Amino acid sequence: SIPMKILRLVSYLAIPFVFASCGFLKPDYLQAISPRQLHEAMQKGDIFLVDVHIPEQKHIAGTDLEVPFNKINENRDQFPKDKSTEIYLYCESGPMGNYAARELYKLGYRNIFNLEGGKVAWDKAGFE
Repeated sequence: SIPMKILRLVSYLAIPFVFASCGFLKPDYLQAISPRQLHEAMQKGDIFLVDVHIPEQKHIAGTDLEVPFNKINENRDQFPKDKSTEIYLYCESGPMGNYAARELYKLGYRNIFNLEGGKVAWDKAGFE
């Protein structure tokens, strides 16, 4: 029927706007960084780098802590006491780092960075 076709057309036209608006809903805890940005931060000085991937993977050199993304709360005592400390997270490709960032945010941390594309992107960029 005509009304159903119009409804379907409107819904298809609305999809790009819904996905585009997701950028405006970016959560406070999510600060994605590129492999190059992480590498530059590491060159500037000592950073707190955490591998949150499960199962365990080969770590980026300089990793301070390995904590499964779903065990952040249980391991909170291993994280810096100062909640303003910059914490850099990575997993294999990104999603587990996003989850870990949300959990750290709930614990009061506010300077959390997740490696966009994870260790896969790090290796692809040619970093050790």
